[in-house]
Amino acid sequence: MESLTIGKIARRAEVGIETIRFYQREGLIDEPPRRESGYRQYPEETVSRLLFIKRAKEIGFTLREIKELLELQIASPSTSTCDEVRKLAEEKIADIRSKTEMLRRMEAALVELVDSCRGRVVANSCPILDVLQEEKPDGAKEIESNPSDK
Repeated sequence: MESLTIGKIARRAEVGIETIRFYQREGLIDEPPRRESGYRQYPEETVSRLLFIKRAKEIGFTLREIKELLELQIASPSTSTCDEVRKLAEEKIADIRSKTEMLRRMEAALVELVDSCRGRVVANSCPILDVLQEEKPDGAKEIESNPSDK
C-alpha cells in the first residue's frame, strides 16, 4: 500500500490542500501521524474518501450529512445501513424540493416586480426600490408588488 503526501492526495482527488485540512478538522478524514521526516503520509484510501465527499456534495449533501453517510458506510454489515442511507437521501430530496419551491416563489415575486417597473424613468418611483424600502408592521420586510402600480 502506497503512502502519499497531502499534495499528492490533493492532486489525485482534485481538491486543495486546505480542503483536506478542513475535512480533517471536521472529522471527515483522519489525520495520519507525522513521519520522522515531519511529513504526514496518507493512505491511498484517502483519495477514495475525498472523491466520496465530493460526489456527495455535488448531489446536495451537507458536510454534516456526509459525515453521517461515512459513518453508515463503515458501520457493521449487520445493521440496516441501506435503509438509513435511503432515509437520509429521501430527507435530502424533500429539502431540495422545498428549496426549489422557495426559489420559484422568489422568481415569481421578482418577475412581478420587474414587470411593474417597466416604463418607469425616475428611480425614486421605482416599485422595486419601494418594496425593498417598505417596513411591515412587525418590522419584517415583505416583497410583494403593489397592485396599484400595474
